[in-house]
Amino acid sequence: MGLPFTREQFFAVFADYNEAVWPAQALLYVLALSAVVLAARGRSMPAALLALLWAWTGVVYHWLFFRPINPAAPIFGGMFVAQAILFLVAAWRRRIRFATGSWRGALGASMIGFALLAYPAWGLLSGHPLRELPVLGVPCPTTIFTLGLLAWTQPGRSRYLLVIPILWAAIGGTAAFTLGVTQDLGLLAAGLLALLLLRPARDDGGGAPEPPRR
Repeated sequence: MGLPFTREQFFAVFADYNEAVWPAQALLYVLALSAVVLAARGRSMPAALLALLWAWTGVVYHWLFFRPINPAAPIFGGMFVAQAILFLVAAWRRRIRFATGSWRGALGASMIGFALLAYPAWGLLSGHPLRELPVLGVPCPTTIFTLGLLAWTQPGRSRYLLVIPILWAAIGGTAAFTLGVTQDLGLLAAGLLALLLLRPARDDGGGAPEPPRR
């Protein structure tokens, strides 16, 4: 079954989006970096910042820009908004804790660095013009970044938050083959690595968890 849009239409959406929302992309990067700093300090606030990021992607990208060329965009947008609600609830109830120790810390840092730096750089090196470049705030780099932060969460309390991002990694990762977005190979890899985070909770050597902090 073929896609309902062409490769040219797909990248035109990014061009229209980037032009219309600028300089929101820079503000989203500031939000993401704030989430990283707060998560590294063990705060629970990054869950609320992730909620903003997922709500933006669902409403602005999927519903406003992607919907005209893809009949499935309203469903995809609904997935992202649902994930935003899950993050908000987790932040409100303080059910998510961040700890950067053990192998999860290294895994999360690599995903975060890939999403913020390597993903757009890969796109540029692949020949995509800057105006068509997908960056944080559109689905795939947003999902990789999120999986990186979730790798920093203490196991056992946040596995349910991984379900939609891993599902999107499977959906969005197909663009690496169908649309030539080769940097989305990193999305597929992030989704596969995130499956490790679904393992039953056990002591990862990080010590007893500290009470969550704002």
